[in-house]
Amino acid sequence: MSKIYYRPIAQTDAAWSRTALPLAGGWCWFDRLEVMERGRRGERIAVSEAPEEVIEALSSSRTEVAGVSMAKPRLMGILNVTPDSFSDGGKFAEKDAALIHATQMATDGADFLDIGGESTRPGANFVPSEEEMHRVGPVIRALSAGGLETPLSIDTRKSQVADVALKDGAAMLNDVSAGTYDENMFELAKNSRAPLCLMHAQGDPKTMQENPTYDDVVLDVYDFLAARIKAAMEVGVNASQLVIDPGLGFGKTQEHNLAIVKGLSLFHGLGCPILMGASRKRFIGTIGQEDAAELRGPGSMAVGLAAIAQGVQITRVHDLKETKQALRLWRAVTG
Repeated sequence: MSKIYYRPIAQTDAAWSRTALPLAGGWCWFDRLEVMERGRRGERIAVSEAPEEVIEALSSSRTEVAGVSMAKPRLMGILNVTPDSFSDGGKFAEKDAALIHATQMATDGADFLDIGGESTRPGANFVPSEEEMHRVGPVIRALSAGGLETPLSIDTRKSQVADVALKDGAAMLNDVSAGTYDENMFELAKNSRAPLCLMHAQGDPKTMQENPTYDDVVLDVYDFLAARIKAAMEVGVNASQLVIDPGLGFGKTQEHNLAIVKGLSLFHGLGCPILMGASRKRFIGTIGQEDAAELRGPGSMAVGLAAIAQGVQITRVHDLKETKQALRLWRAVTG
């Protein structure tokens, strides 16, 4: 018998139905689910027809991430201290510029700041650990020494870089390889007890966009993340530390990205907070007819709000201030 998946059909209307349950203990609710199997068309069922353990995983509140409650939508500001990021490469590579931008994002309402020293854009070249630490270390240390209260996340797939970043003041690990690049990342998460985001990617950044293929992209990504959660817990990482990210744009075509966005609520079944990063990605430029990455803010916000409407807890963005405004209005008209 093939594996069965349950996707909650997320709702945000203020009038909850009598049988409605909160989605991940947050702002969305659901009273129906789509039952999914590989190779078969999904069918809808009532919550009363679903297994008890499925309902528990879908409805239970999520643990705080770096002290931040997951009961409402959160924004993670992107700070790339790299010379070759796809959207702002080089703009914040210098320490002073990075500090000004980070402080501004915190002032504008960022709930997290994600700092990366290695570009993971399609076709990006490998960066040695020493160079990556040279890029991120001074920024993390300066922000921490300056008393910034916004939790800092280190965006790296290397445990050596992550370890130093935690000692410098970072509070969260964001690994685009979900521990497949460096097996010591799980050991670091276990010992430090820092939150760890596990992201799906097909292939290495250098080659990941060379004809990515899937049997069923949504279910394949779900199974990959389930396996990585299991692997992390087998090492000793606590389930409450884990965050998951389906990895839009990482070894995925436009059609793959759209399928994942449409099916995001399925990932609540993994029992972890969900992080999504669609900001300024190529598929937004293609559909929105905007070649310049820095002008893809409106499209990025549209996708971000679509994700939040499915209960995604953390949205990773470049245009922090503008997205915060959009989120405030979305909350006002849906709350």
